[in-house]
Amino acid sequence: MFKIGDMAVYPTQGVGVIESIEAKEFQGQKLEFYILRIVDSDMTIMVPVNNCHSVGLRCLVDSDTVDSIYGVLENAAPGGPVASWSRRQREYHDKIKSGDLFEVAAVLRDLYQIRCDKELSYGEKKVLEQAQKLLIKEIAFAQGAEEQTVYQRIEKIFH
Repeated sequence: MFKIGDMAVYPTQGVGVIESIEAKEFQGQKLEFYILRIVDSDMTIMVPVNNCHSVGLRCLVDSDTVDSIYGVLENAAPGGPVASWSRRQREYHDKIKSGDLFEVAAVLRDLYQIRCDKELSYGEKKVLEQAQKLLIKEIAFAQGAEEQTVYQRIEKIFH
C-alpha cells in the first residue's frame, strides 16, 4: 500500500513519512513493518504492513476532502454539551484515536463552541490543542499550504 517516501497519517500522532519497509522476525515468524517517522516529533513508529488498516494508518486526505473538513468546522454542532467532561473527554479521545479527520474536526469544532461560552478546563485545552495540531498539520500537507495559513483560516471560522 505505501512506498518509501510516502506521507501517511497515524492516529493520535499525525503526519509521518514512510522511511523504510523492514522485515523483522518475531517468534519465528518474519513480518514486514513500515517505519514511519512522525513529522512533528521525529518519533519513529513501526507499523506491521499486514495490520496497517486495523491500527488506522492511512493516506493524507485530498483537496476535495479538505473542503468538506472546513464544512464540518463551519457548521455548528446540534445542541450543546450535556454530558459531563469525563464522558465528553472519552468521546473526544475515541474520535481522535479513530484517525478520521472528520471526527477530529468535529472535536475541534465542539471545543471551540464550548470555549465561546466558558473558559476551557486544562483537560479541554489539551484536547483542543491536540485536535488542532492534527488537523492543521494534515490540511497543510494535503494542500501544500503553510500551517499558519491553515490556522488563520480555522480561527476566522470561529471568530
